[in-house]
Amino acid sequence: MSVTEICENTKMGREYALLGNYDTSLVYYQGVLQQIQKLLMSIREQERKHQWQKVKTDLAKEYEHVKDISKTLNGFKTDAVEPPPSSAPAYRAPAPYSKPQEPARDPDVWPPPTPVEHRPSPQYQRGARKEPPRRSDPSKPSNRVSGRDPPRPSGGRGPSQGNADRRGDQRGRGGGRDEKKVNRKDRDAKGSEEGDEKKFDPAGYDKDLVENLERDIVQKNPNVHWADIAGLTEAKRLLEEAVVLPLWMPDYFKGIRRPWKGVMMVGPPGTGKTMLAKAVATECGTTFFNVSSSTLTSKYHGESEKLVRILFEMARFYAPSTIFIDEIDSICSKRGSSSEHEASRRVKSELLIQMDGVTGATGGEDSTKTVMVLAATNFPWDIDEALRRRLEKRIYIPLPCPAGREQLLHINTRDVPLEDGIDMKSVAETLEGYSGADITNVCRDASMMAMRRRIQGLRPEQIREIPREELNLPTSMEDFKEAIKKVNKTVGKDDLVKYEKWMEEFGSV
Repeated sequence: MSVTEICENTKMGREYALLGNYDTSLVYYQGVLQQIQKLLMSIREQERKHQWQKVKTDLAKEYEHVKDISKTLNGFKTDAVEPPPSSAPAYRAPAPYSKPQEPARDPDVWPPPTPVEHRPSPQYQRGARKEPPRRSDPSKPSNRVSGRDPPRPSGGRGPSQGNADRRGDQRGRGGGRDEKKVNRKDRDAKGSEEGDEKKFDPAGYDKDLVENLERDIVQKNPNVHWADIAGLTEAKRLLEEAVVLPLWMPDYFKGIRRPWKGVMMVGPPGTGKTMLAKAVATECGTTFFNVSSSTLTSKYHGESEKLVRILFEMARFYAPSTIFIDEIDSICSKRGSSSEHEASRRVKSELLIQMDGVTGATGGEDSTKTVMVLAATNFPWDIDEALRRRLEKRIYIPLPCPAGREQLLHINTRDVPLEDGIDMKSVAETLEGYSGADITNVCRDASMMAMRRRIQGLRPEQIREIPREELNLPTSMEDFKEAIKKVNKTVGKDDLVKYEKWMEEFGSV
């Protein structure tokens, strides 16, 4: 839910309340409260959620205040109307299409209110254009007798326009559709000029599927930089050449130098493949789509293929964007096996078709519409051959080298107090064969050694009375040695041999 839309609707509700149009103001307040309730359901940060709850409480008080004023005014109107005699009807409508002579009317008695067609406010429709409330013009007759001044939806028909349509102006209907298209283009251009955040239009697609994809996989800024990743110098260089440079130098990467359609990162688990993908999206400033097998899986027949198609349509809309498919072997394993299900085969076919049609595959198109597909897998030998062909750049992400292990130790312990004289270089040499995730676990275990010694043999009541300073003791060299004994490496030598053989046959670095 857009925060800008909530602010605009709140502003409209307050303006209508100031103009005395309390019924329309209540409609806006109700819509804003519903929008804030939906927004609260999507917020996970407690501090931000508490702030929005406070905003909702304040707006609810305003709503109740406006409601009381409207109720009081309606009570005055009811008391002011003199009830007619029981023998005579309260109001007799004139005959249709007749113009009888208007009878004499008592100036102290209000006429009956004109019925108004209740329509949903255009501000709550997706993509509708918002207009400021119309203030009364002293030169025109006022329609404030009933205390209502309903909003005029953009593109709606007033009385004169409705009469014109009833007279048979057929061109107005076709022109209305064209005008809506023009207004939509102008609105999109205006939004981009004002710096508003783009919103994918679900028209023509399943709205629930679009909302699920936007909620689960769209990340505007992963906030992971190259400096946050230790080592992997060669992998960073190849990813920068394949993904980042085409966005920085679009004039160079044309024709035969066109950007790669897709990049696949291959390596043992825990080597930083997912962090590399997020760093690519951060350095490029692109929209990041983090896709997993559960995101594109549905129990309904044919819905998984729709999810794949909508995913790539959204990526083209938010382009330049990066689609990262983690553990791609679970989605696109080899086709033709006896255990393969028909639905799984259709999803693979749709994914291959969409990858062939991603923008940026030809050098003549706009570089700002580039969609880069990044994939990561621990089982490259299970990937389908057609997908392997579309992932033109295949990069091996190895275990960290000695310099990378030392850098990773410094990154993981930058917020932990250390004793003087700790030789991180010797610790890095001891961790040969450990992956990046294994080294992180070693640092986490070593940083808790001092706390374990302090609370050993104490009861829970005594632990709660320990000052914080006594728990946050510096980590020593002995703590690292003890942690290394407890945390073993997760990647075996036989696994490394399989990765090296596959890269010798299918690698593209």
